[in-house]
Amino acid sequence: MAVRPLRAPFVAPNGLRAVWLLAAALVLLSACAGRGVWAPDDAVQAARYAHPGAPELMLLTIMNNRTGRGDHTALVISGSERVLFDPAGSWYHRLAPERHDVHHGLGRQMYGIYARYHTRETHHTVVQRLPVSPQVAERALRLAQEKGPVANAFCARATAEILRELPGLEGISVTWFPHDLMAQFAALDGVQTHTLRHDDPGLEARIAESQRPL
Repeated sequence: MAVRPLRAPFVAPNGLRAVWLLAAALVLLSACAGRGVWAPDDAVQAARYAHPGAPELMLLTIMNNRTGRGDHTALVISGSERVLFDPAGSWYHRLAPERHDVHHGLGRQMYGIYARYHTRETHHTVVQRLPVSPQVAERALRLAQEKGPVANAFCARATAEILRELPGLEGISVTWFPHDLMAQFAALDGVQTHTLRHDDPGLEARIAESQRPL
């Protein structure tokens, strides 16, 4: 019986191996990259909105009605202007120009549109409001502007990383889970909580109440 010679394992030439590695890296980067949206200066300036009342942070958690777990985290920052930090979010409105997950011009109408966008049959929205100093609000705004664009599934983590950099919120732990961040935020002194449900006859009144100036 003839003996077959052993075959040497295939080794890609250096050039081909480099191509494969580059292709794999590009796939990985495309899976992790956030949206590189950058609205022009004139659009951002025209949309700027300063909410009346005290500066505040507003943590929004989109809760899954079936699982009871959080599916998304966003943060409204109200200081010299009110913006929405919507990390890896899918929401868009032409009147709220976006720069790397930060949406400018979050007036009462835009806030309501965003709240109704997420508050539906399958999900409800938990709104947690925390009054802060002007200095804390401005630092949060700067951190949010420097953070994005955020990769998919990093919404709670990116938000927690911002919050724990703020004076008085250093105890916030970094987490991947929106409902865990919501629970941590609830433990802070002075937090006001509103729950928005799509089948609530008073939903519009609750949306208005959840953004009434503090």
